[in-house]
Amino acid sequence: MGFSREEVLQYHLGGKVGMYCRRPLATVEDLCLAYTPGVADAVRAIAAAPESSRVYSARGNLVAVVSDGTAILGLGDLGAAASIPVMEGKAVLFKAFGDVDAWPVPLNRCRVGAKDTGPTDPERVIDMVAAIAPMYGGINLEDIAAPACFEIEDRLDDMLDIPVFHDDQWGTAVITLAGVINYSELSERAMSELRCVINGAGAAGIRIAEMLKAAGVRDVVLCDSRGIVTRQRDGITGKKAEHAVDTAVGTVADALQGAHVFIGVSVADCIQPQDILAMASFPAIFAMANPVPEIDPSLVSVTMQGKPYVMATGRSDYPNQINNVLGFPFLFRGALDAGASSITMSMKTAAARALADLARKDVPSDVRSYYPDAELHFGPRYLIPKPFDSRLLADVSLAVAEAAIQSGVAVSGANSSAIRMRLAERRSAQRG
Repeated sequence: MGFSREEVLQYHLGGKVGMYCRRPLATVEDLCLAYTPGVADAVRAIAAAPESSRVYSARGNLVAVVSDGTAILGLGDLGAAASIPVMEGKAVLFKAFGDVDAWPVPLNRCRVGAKDTGPTDPERVIDMVAAIAPMYGGINLEDIAAPACFEIEDRLDDMLDIPVFHDDQWGTAVITLAGVINYSELSERAMSELRCVINGAGAAGIRIAEMLKAAGVRDVVLCDSRGIVTRQRDGITGKKAEHAVDTAVGTVADALQGAHVFIGVSVADCIQPQDILAMASFPAIFAMANPVPEIDPSLVSVTMQGKPYVMATGRSDYPNQINNVLGFPFLFRGALDAGASSITMSMKTAAARALADLARKDVPSDVRSYYPDAELHFGPRYLIPKPFDSRLLADVSLAVAEAAIQSGVAVSGANSSAIRMRLAERRSAQRG
């Protein structure tokens, strides 16, 4: 599905987001309620009980989509202003799929008038996000380059009483884990038995490793451009050092010998057919580099010569697209509905398991109508649900909210039954 540059720019004329009023403003009485004198009562209520800002303002359903433009999609460091179309797009997806109101917040990295490119200053981003936090129920960090993104997310999550989530780190990890869970089911191999190789030790690769381990995978080998990340290598620090393994120095091809799962968040065409053949029987290949995968799916098909395997990519024109839109709208929906102060590992894992569970269910006709040519029954070509499956809103969001309640980060009095009812209402409204 291709579009000309002119078509894309025409679509973006005037931007993709705007504001709508949740209350009428048609009479003098409406004006008095919306602003002076009536608004003073809402001000006093929040001043007396600051937590009530979630009730008496838009804050309870509003997420800031924050970027400094250092890692825009696959385009790199192009500055805060250039990030706006992506941040607007993210806001549209939040609303369309999760009924979460979201607003783009691009952050300049320098004084006005200076060139807005260069490395992220974590202190500046942290200070600016903390300053705007009173208006928002959650912070979605986006397109902020590693390694600064790790420090920014960790410190803001500790500082603020609202969820802070860097989608480039965790979004891909949540969806990938869902796919690996269902591969475990199809291959009849326990998660603890899987040997997983991750190629790409940036934000996504690091968090995928963490989520796999949290879900019970014991054997995870992380690779970067220099090969296997080993403890024997000089200069391994930070998050990468946490996943270094005690093994001989080698390449990703060496790591794939006998492996069950390959997960690529790296570069195009870095895996060869012989690497796939060296893997265990019935392998899983998650080649998620965009737009060109680590190995072309058609080449994998030829290489396997009819033998069973699982293939996933980051592209929409192949089965099993690892698409972050399956995650972030519902992670925040569940977190907001539970009044969560954080999005914990248990909440992320709950989202992955809910996604995996949904893919095993029969697909209703309304979902099939969006994908008339796709195989939509659980198996190697259908490991994870499709984005236009309206059941995601209820199933995944509820799993996240219940995990928030169980892990103790939900607001006092959060009730899963009430949340389930509200989600059902949202889903009904979403379906029209």
